[in-house]
Amino acid sequence: MEVAAGLPEGAEGDRRQIGASPSGRGVPDPELAEKAKRRRFTAAYKLRIVREADRCERPGEVGALLRREGLYSSLLTQWRRARDSGALQALEPRKRGPAGPSPEQIANAALRGERDQAVSDLQTARRVIEVQGNVSALLEELLAKSAPEKDEQQGTR
Repeated sequence: MEVAAGLPEGAEGDRRQIGASPSGRGVPDPELAEKAKRRRFTAAYKLRIVREADRCERPGEVGALLRREGLYSSLLTQWRRARDSGALQALEPRKRGPAGPSPEQIANAALRGERDQAVSDLQTARRVIEVQGNVSALLEELLAKSAPEKDEQQGTR
């Protein structure tokens, strides 16, 4: 299960060999020191290693597994605790950055939207009522003016 770059499958990054140099003479070149990269392990890889370590029965098998995979015993302990507390979900890398809105904040935003829509509808209804009142007053005024004229026309006949 080794990857071509010499890394176990599921691992990203590599530990630098002490004393290794590009020339192969065993003397490190101080000018070419690479920046260390943090290794990342997939949840499936972590779970596979934890299960494999749990199957080890003889003394020294876990140590051999850790040496073969290039891992520290503290990582195995952390991964076991994570597995025990929440299985594969706890082993997944956590999302970094600010947390999203809480369910209460989402509900509040929805309620604010409904309230704003209701206020808008109420304002529209008030304008309609006002216009209806103006139309009613105008019709009453026109009716009042036309009533005396009808009386005069009926009286002349």
